[in-house]
Amino acid sequence: MPDSKLKLAVLISGSGRTLQNFIDLAAEDQLPIDIRLVVSNLPAAGGLKFAEEAAIPAKVVERGKFAKGTSGDGPFGHAVFGACREAGVDCVAMAGFLKLVPVPDDFAGRVVNIHPALIPAFCGPGMYGHRVHQAVLDAGVRVTGCTVHFVDNQYDHGPIIWQQPVPVFDDDTADTLAKRVFEVEKEAYPHVLRLLASGRIKVENGRATILKPQRGERSRSAAYPMD
Repeated sequence: MPDSKLKLAVLISGSGRTLQNFIDLAAEDQLPIDIRLVVSNLPAAGGLKFAEEAAIPAKVVERGKFAKGTSGDGPFGHAVFGACREAGVDCVAMAGFLKLVPVPDDFAGRVVNIHPALIPAFCGPGMYGHRVHQAVLDAGVRVTGCTVHFVDNQYDHGPIIWQQPVPVFDDDTADTLAKRVFEVEKEAYPHVLRLLASGRIKVENGRATILKPQRGERSRSAAYPMD
């Protein structure tokens, strides 16, 4: 679907920096998305104010109000994706959403996430925020980065769509590294959403492939003009 707007739900738990980045780029006509819904698992999530300011419908679905069913977090997942289904979205973007939520069959291949490291390193349960960056520093690696991937029913797992490296410097702290990684995230996540909007991502045998643009199609990404 070249040049069409991707109807999107954004899932948040905290400050909403990534959501704000999406909103700003869309307002500047730099990102072909139509954010139909914001879902937070926390009523105090700072990102909800960005949704309100942009007149985007928002819904709070608190994990603690749902009993765990026979399939783990099933009732919670039904509530989250039920809201996304009602909003008529094409895709769900997790943006700092810190709860594992089962992906229903009709959303398989339609949920994406960004992780602040190069999966499969420094990921999994409990690896989020500054914990990731401190683990990178403790391991003494020289390169970290971010990963955008399709979501399955495991933490930080699923077909990898895009990765960007970030160097690790000797004088880095978790704070300085987090800031530098986030600057790259602000480029990488929108890049993937542009690819999704243009129908250029294919998943086969558990691997994601980026298709070449159709003849005459212009990239919307100044950062990646040759993609």
